[in-house]
Parts: sequence; structure tokens; C-alpha cells
Amino acid sequence: MMTTANQTVSRVEGNTLILERSFKAPRELVFQAFSEAEHLKHWWGPKGWSLPVCNIDFRPGGVWHYCMKCVDRDQGEFYGMESWGKAIYREISAPEQVSYTDYFSDAEGNLSEELPETQVRLDFIDENGTTKLINTAQYASPEALQTVIDMGMLQGISETWDNLDAHLENVQRNNA
Repeated sequence: MMTTANQTVSRVEGNTLILERSFKAPRELVFQAFSEAEHLKHWWGPKGWSLPVCNIDFRPGGVWHYCMKCVDRDQGEFYGMESWGKAIYREISAPEQVSYTDYFSDAEGNLSEELPETQVRLDFIDENGTTKLINTAQYASPEALQTVIDMGMLQGISETWDNLDAHLENVQRNNA
């Protein structure tokens, strides 16, 4: 089990990666942050990356197609790079749970044959005004999971959730 200073906890169980973190925000707001483009545009992606494309049809069978783009010149060879993704929602139970299949894709939404798909379940647990998020990501094999870990996915998720933390704080401060 790994804990970083920002309270993201991760563990690997075979071909499954489980990530947990608590956010100082009500469950409904954290759920909205994952289900609405206007929220996602403000926080999705690691430090130094933006979300210039975010098309979301948040319903079972709906698709979320997005592009993360590196906008930080200090990231060297990554600067200007685009990373496209596509999620297809399977089940949604607001505000408790979302499950979807996550793919790497291209700008047209064609799925990557080379990179592994992920079966994702997000559980939003109300803890008296704060929300514990549990992200369970299942891969076809332990090797497929290792592929995304080697790509820097753990750091990317941690930074993305740092962005979410800041976004939730801003939304609550502006609505106070």
C-alpha cells in the first residue's frame, strides 16, 4: 500500500488497481465533478495539462470523448502532446457509483489496439460532509496494469486528484 502526502492511497491486487482518497466536499458535488463537462474542464488531467476537448453524454451507453494536452513548457518533450481518451458508461447510480470502460483513443474516437482498456468503477461514499472516492480499475492482465503504471499513471492520477481537490475548494468558496 502506498500513501502520498496528498492522501491518495493505492494498492494492486493482481490485475486490479484500487485508489482511494477523501475530498472535503459533499458527495453530490464530487459526483457532479465527474459527470459534467463544465466541472471536468477545470480539473481533469495531471499538472501542466489542459482539457481542450470534453464531450460527455453522461448516461448508460453514453460516451465521454476527451483530449488532454500538455500546456507546460517545463515538461520538455511532452509539451504540446495530446492524449485522447474515450469512456463508455455502463452503469450510473447518482450520486453513489459510476462504472465505465475506459480506452485510449484518437481524435476521431477510434480505440487504440496497442494500449489496454480499463474497467472502472467509481464509488462515492458520504462521510459526514466529506466524500471518500474509491476508484477500482480492472485490467485484462497484471501485465496490462503494469503497462499503464509504467506510463506514469499513478503520478498522473495523484496530480489529477490534486486538481480535483483545488477545484472542489474553489467551487465551494465561490458558492459560499
